[in-house]
Amino acid sequence: MVAALQHTLKRLPWTAWFAALPVLLVGGTVVPGLVGFFGSVLDVSVWQALWSDAQWPHALRLTLITSVFSTLLACVMAGLLVMLHYPAKSWLKLQRHLPLLLALPHAAFAIGVFFLLAPSGWLARAFAPMMGWSSPPHLETVQDPWGLGLTLALAIKESWFLLWMLSALLVKHGVSRQIVLGQSLGYRRSQVWMHFIWPPLLKQMQWPLLAVFAYSLSVVDMALILGPGNPSTLAVLAWRWLSDPDPQLQARGNAVCVVLLGILLCAIALVKFFVWVLHTLRPYPAGKRIAPASGRLHSICKPPIFTVVFASAYAALMVLLLWSVAQSWFFPALVPESFTWRYWQQTDWSPFFTTLSIALACCVLALPIALLWLEWGASRMQGLIYLPLILPALPLVAAQYASLIYLQLDGSFVAVVWSHLLWVLPYMVLTLVGPYQAFDPRLLLCARALGCSHWVACLRVKWPLLLRPIVSSMAVGFAVSVAQYLPTLFAGAGRFVTVTTEAVTLSAGGNRSIMAVQALLQIVLPLLALGLASFTAYIWGRHRQGVQ
Repeated sequence: MVAALQHTLKRLPWTAWFAALPVLLVGGTVVPGLVGFFGSVLDVSVWQALWSDAQWPHALRLTLITSVFSTLLACVMAGLLVMLHYPAKSWLKLQRHLPLLLALPHAAFAIGVFFLLAPSGWLARAFAPMMGWSSPPHLETVQDPWGLGLTLALAIKESWFLLWMLSALLVKHGVSRQIVLGQSLGYRRSQVWMHFIWPPLLKQMQWPLLAVFAYSLSVVDMALILGPGNPSTLAVLAWRWLSDPDPQLQARGNAVCVVLLGILLCAIALVKFFVWVLHTLRPYPAGKRIAPASGRLHSICKPPIFTVVFASAYAALMVLLLWSVAQSWFFPALVPESFTWRYWQQTDWSPFFTTLSIALACCVLALPIALLWLEWGASRMQGLIYLPLILPALPLVAAQYASLIYLQLDGSFVAVVWSHLLWVLPYMVLTLVGPYQAFDPRLLLCARALGCSHWVACLRVKWPLLLRPIVSSMAVGFAVSVAQYLPTLFAGAGRFVTVTTEAVTLSAGGNRSIMAVQALLQIVLPLLALGLASFTAYIWGRHRQGVQ
């Protein structure tokens, strides 16, 4: 295997190495930190201290509950929405919501969900007249000991990502034609999906599902807002220990990161085994047709699923807007008694501009790296760039921080931007790879035949024609950078306050109106990026038929 890898590396052209060099600068420097990270957990006493810690079993149970059930629930919700709407016109309407929802940062969405589900939240106020509540009920709807509120919020947020991935696969596999063909042969719509469509789709969706599971394993910002405080999830526990100056607690935090990686490896093995069983042992359809349903169940299921997945996001956004301008809003009033702009006028805008500068720097640096990687990078190495998306973020952040301390860069602007690039770059490549592969290679061949070099042909032909997906990928990278919480805290050594870190800090306790303002500022930045990307694409393609 080592000989085969060496042979493959020797056969790579110099252009592939040129394209891989900046990628290695972004992600390769994490490796020394990982070596030191794993070296600190070889001490048996560290594991003994972890096993004897009273928080350990409860945190492990809570992490498994929230990560497993949120991933399964997100998969079910995304699958039901696809089965109920695709390929009808309603599916196109759902797709129009996805860019806005994907740009919604996790922390801001978690704060909105908190305002919705809390005992004094909007839902409790809506049901107060029917239930006769004059004060908030004694219900643990958020920060409950089982993490159910966190599980629901994670499932809703990650279902949008799964829908985005499914929307590309549905067109690629020609699912609409399969549905028509299956129904013409007498199969029920649900039979067509279960027997013919989902098996190949699930094989393609295994890595996005693992990415969702990896994120839910190591999420900290949403867990701090919606999860229980004591015991907390493993990710929050590790974050607290890694932030402690005591070396023993830091080593214990590193051990928890290793546990998170072990859980992910077990999940990968289970998913691979499930896919193998599905494609090897599943029987072929017996040919038994089921009479088509009356459509009543179809019409009953549509509204609840749409309400949970989509309407909840807009409800969370609405309640954030109301809290940001509420002067007095007491339970059980459904809307504030009086409004004020005082909290907006008193807002500290320095986190906003800090976030803006970091996100802009990330996009400017990541775009040429992504274009070089897609154009000249070796096809056999394309999957390496997606590793940060399918690995828990906490071990990578800890390894980044160790490397930055060794290089004496921690607490600097360069360190924060470099740490963000590890996640911004894969998302930008993921957004660009579809349009890049669909580009007609004959256009580039014509430019080369007219005497242009490969570089000039890309600058004057290929990349201008791909401007729309390029600016879209920049908007996605901008949104990803805005949402980063752990990399900003660790790499910035607490010296850089962004809208995300400020919103999470305020969620621990404080004025709800100020917290709502910071959450809305966190939402405004990605929306501005999306709007600017759409405007740029419109202006560029208005008089150019080939890029419309």
